[in-house]
Amino acid sequence: MTDATVGISGIALSVPGHRVPLESWSNWYGHDWGKVRAVVGTGFRVADNQENAYTLAANACLKLIEQYEIDPRRIGLLALGTESSTDNSAGAVIVRGMLDLALRERHRAPLNREVEVPEFKHACLGGIYALKAALRYVATDAGDDVAIVVASDIAEYERGSSGEQTQGAGAVALLVERDPSLLAIDLPFGSASSFRGADFRKPLRRYADKSSWAASGKMHDFPIFNGKYSTSCYIDETLQATRSLARRRRVPMAELLDQAGAILMHRPYHHMPVAAMSAIGLAALAHDAERSQLFASLCADAGVDATDVRRELGSETDLYRMFLDGGHDRDPFPTASKVIKVYRGHTSFKDRIQAKMKIGSELAKELGNLYSASLPAWIAAAFEDALERDDDLTGASWLAIGYGSGNASEAFSARVVEGWRASARKIGFRAALSGARDISQIEYEALHAGEGDPREFHRPHGGFVIDRVGATDTPAFQDLGVEYYRYQPGDRR
Repeated sequence: MTDATVGISGIALSVPGHRVPLESWSNWYGHDWGKVRAVVGTGFRVADNQENAYTLAANACLKLIEQYEIDPRRIGLLALGTESSTDNSAGAVIVRGMLDLALRERHRAPLNREVEVPEFKHACLGGIYALKAALRYVATDAGDDVAIVVASDIAEYERGSSGEQTQGAGAVALLVERDPSLLAIDLPFGSASSFRGADFRKPLRRYADKSSWAASGKMHDFPIFNGKYSTSCYIDETLQATRSLARRRRVPMAELLDQAGAILMHRPYHHMPVAAMSAIGLAALAHDAERSQLFASLCADAGVDATDVRRELGSETDLYRMFLDGGHDRDPFPTASKVIKVYRGHTSFKDRIQAKMKIGSELAKELGNLYSASLPAWIAAAFEDALERDDDLTGASWLAIGYGSGNASEAFSARVVEGWRASARKIGFRAALSGARDISQIEYEALHAGEGDPREFHRPHGGFVIDRVGATDTPAFQDLGVEYYRYQPGDRR
């Protein structure tokens, strides 16, 4: 590894044009809007049957190339992170194909023939794994080339399930290069992984159940998940990755949190990062000599022994064994959880931790869960928020923590570079969200089922769409299920 400074110089966002306001959704199905807003967010986007993870990814990449005037011939790596791919063979090369098509239509050179086109899959962590690979690439053998990382997903849940309100769809593309103009990222990352069984999975065998197909023929990508167990997995793995980063940085975890001017995480819904950071913050506090009295006081207020709390938060918890023993709804941190509840309401957590999670948080509430694009989208929202508030982020240290179910986590430190505003202004986070149409309950249910007339679909910014799906299956020629794409201009309604 060289000593080159590497990081992000550009960000672009692409989301579908159909928006479900969560206030309306709450009224449709009898949910408490106040609770939904506080815990989940304000809205989410729904993809139609002419959109998929590849079209959203290509839209974001094309915007990135145009907004940051990237020479396509300098792109040496195009990495896709997704868990919503519709092809088990090809990956980012599908995105490359759409980009080449659009670039030629614009009388521009297509991507270089030497471009690497990998796909990274690990639930919601695929985008961060792709970013990590791109950083290694530009730091070692890219030469003068740059990398584009695109995280793209469609998060859909069965109607009536506890995950329905956390749906979303979108893609975020990142320009990664040496001497970045937005965010310099430190290597190495903090890493953690554990096998967790039926935490959150998408086994292909579930398609044998015809209930996963709508009358329209749409094959739904509904996951299987276990809510309480999945929450425990998220908290445990992000804690372990943060601990790994502190160890690799050779600083106490409390110091790592203190140094961070902002803390951003994978956010399946608004409240989840807060829950995880309260556990991470308490674990750091448990071994912080300067705040030992505060830790003891919190334990006393919760009525538990401080030694038991340290043991729970410092041990390698075998959640999978607990799951196999029938404890998927059991709290793996029963003693520490009592203190976490007290700590979450304490000014130490609110001022030292939660305040650092506010940047871009309200803007990100509008996106729902973007799976692998969730953390990259929050990073984009953070820059937009800072611009609107006229905050000077120069030199600010950020702590970012990605997560993927099943499960694994990556934590990294980053620094906002001098002159960041020029690149941040090109992100256009709000512009990417503009022009959306709030849909009715009937329209939502039709789109969710994969029904509707493609001529009525709302695409305020135009972009790539699925033109047709191959249906030929003969000895002489086969393209059964192969998706063909085209580029169309903005909303034609």
